[in-house]
Amino acid sequence: MSTPYPFTAVVGQTDLRLALLLNAVSPAVGGVLVRGEKGTAKSTAVRALSTLLPQVDVVPGCRFSCAPVAPDPDCPDGPHEGGPGGARPARMVELPVGASEDRLVGALDIERALAEGVKAFEPGLLADAHRGILYVDEVNLLHDHLIDLLLDAAAMGASYVEREGVSVRHAARFLLVGTMNPEEGELRPQLLDRFGLTVEVAASREPAQRVEVVRRRLAYEDDPAGFAARWSGDEHEVRARVVAARALLPQVRLGDNALLQIAATCAGFEVDGMRADIVMARTATTLAAWAGRTTVLKEDVRQAALLALPHRRRRNPFDAPGLDEDKLDEILDQFPDEEPQDEPDPDPDPDPGTDPEPDPDGGPENPQGPDDGGGPDGGGGVPPQGGGPQDAQPPAEPAEAPADAPEGAPQSPAQEAGGPEQAAVRAAEPFRTKMLSVPGLGEGAAGRRSRARTAHGRTTGAQRPRGQLTKLHLAATVHAAAPHQKARGRAGRGLVIRKDDLRQATREGREGNLVLFVVDASGSMAARQRMSAVKGAVLSLLLDAYQRRDKVGLVTFRGAAAELALPPTSSVDAAAARLEKLPTGGRTPLGSGLLKAREVLRIERLRDPSRRPLLVVVTDGRATSAGAVGGDPRELTARSARLLAADGVASVVVDCESGPVRLGLAGALAADLGGPAVTLDGLRADSLAGLVKDVRTAVTTPATHTTRRAA
Repeated sequence: MSTPYPFTAVVGQTDLRLALLLNAVSPAVGGVLVRGEKGTAKSTAVRALSTLLPQVDVVPGCRFSCAPVAPDPDCPDGPHEGGPGGARPARMVELPVGASEDRLVGALDIERALAEGVKAFEPGLLADAHRGILYVDEVNLLHDHLIDLLLDAAAMGASYVEREGVSVRHAARFLLVGTMNPEEGELRPQLLDRFGLTVEVAASREPAQRVEVVRRRLAYEDDPAGFAARWSGDEHEVRARVVAARALLPQVRLGDNALLQIAATCAGFEVDGMRADIVMARTATTLAAWAGRTTVLKEDVRQAALLALPHRRRRNPFDAPGLDEDKLDEILDQFPDEEPQDEPDPDPDPDPGTDPEPDPDGGPENPQGPDDGGGPDGGGGVPPQGGGPQDAQPPAEPAEAPADAPEGAPQSPAQEAGGPEQAAVRAAEPFRTKMLSVPGLGEGAAGRRSRARTAHGRTTGAQRPRGQLTKLHLAATVHAAAPHQKARGRAGRGLVIRKDDLRQATREGREGNLVLFVVDASGSMAARQRMSAVKGAVLSLLLDAYQRRDKVGLVTFRGAAAELALPPTSSVDAAAARLEKLPTGGRTPLGSGLLKAREVLRIERLRDPSRRPLLVVVTDGRATSAGAVGGDPRELTARSARLLAADGVASVVVDCESGPVRLGLAGALAADLGGPAVTLDGLRADSLAGLVKDVRTAVTTPATHTTRRAA
């Protein structure tokens, strides 16, 4: 077994270490969600925490880690007789992103259950993690149904398996820790609320601290055992402090004044429900025990709010998480602290949840000491990039042809290449959009947009299992076995079941799609009110994609070329940020934008063939430039659209044309793409223009384009 990196050797990350230690003292706090950029010691700190947990006493031979003094009366391996138990280290169990439901909750042996009448149950990861740590790296990429099972077990302290009339229950109390990179997608607000605490981590921008990270990490990689030995004293002190805080926790008094502070804080930040109040109360109590006190003070309530409320306050999906500390202080100042009772002397050792003062003797606490070596994997980071062209001040007066100039109007080479960029305008207020979905039945990642074959959902039929049987279709299995009972010599009441008789249930649910936006950023769209409305519509569609668990990408076209402004990603926040700074101006290479979209979709089809695309083209339909391809711009646009239709890409055109006289060019583009066209106003869910439900696809031959209808 490899030597883990010492918890106390992690440089910085004060809030992260404190949140993990509070949960080690009291798992009732509800776990930790760690959010941050890649390479910030998230995984290192979590894996190091397991070495600080006290050993657990277990019943010998029990697969569910029952405690000898109070065994679970419903344990599947029970009942257990009283007697001495064996001690083992607390486990840290990792849940892979691609894990199945059976691997998480356990699997029933369906073949033995049908053929032998035996309730054979194989425990899953929830049983392994009982009385330890369950760690989910990249929790935002975990399928929703697995997260639901995981958080339900964490909330109830037990796992329930109900399948084909067989019921199994076992205890599942664990410290739940999830880590995620927000750039790869967010968790749903309902799931965020189920984590007790949340911590935002980022790499330090201080050169001295970054040097120390590298020094410690290199020393650890050169000699893991020796490096851990140098920190063993600090590790022992923190382990002892965790044990002492656990013993003191039942004696901590949560006074009425502290409860008023907690209630006023949650009400002031308009958090929904009562879970925030309860988590804050538990966290403040644990903070007092960690500090060696039996009374909760205002400082405990304040720290609890900073850990428990940022992910629960009401905010739009694209708002940055966090808490207004000035407002927090203003609320808490309304309630003076209670007089503390006589307290035991706090632990004189430095608080591992805070950065210690440098040791002038060059010991392990000295950031520049000779014994400290490297740092955790991920102490580094990349400083913010300098401002790009979008950050530059716009010219006072663009020297280009009017936005709505005729197609044949002469333009300078600078204008043909894009011309001076105009100031980016703010998006209009977002709105709830109509439902856009891809036709047919897919098999992509779980989501909420289009119909798909999924592991969960309504049962639609049965088939022979491909690999391990997971969802038995009982009626189909009995129907397959019934004709062969006489030939198999059936004598008793039970059916004679063989492996070939088993049938897997097929189920239908919803999938997430790749929504690729192709946005016209040319001069014809540059009028301020018009572009503001366009950005508002795209932002509204991004909000819809966020709620439906889609991947998104952004292609823009202006001047003489198209650009992939954002490669397909699960981070809708990143797409919103790119949209906000989108420059405009120049001619309209619409055909180039469609060709760029086709190339992006071709590459994504190779990377993720099961995720079906939905192309959303936001334009007024004008084509005034053929870009580097050359030729007639309108002919290039029509040919590019027909190529996308022949590829079977489901498409929607958002018609941005305005004014009393309309040319209908966006409608012609939609016909070539084989999809519907919807106006900006018609995109609203509350519009009277009709609801876009499906984008029907019917690919015939490469010579004929796809036909779809909007219902």
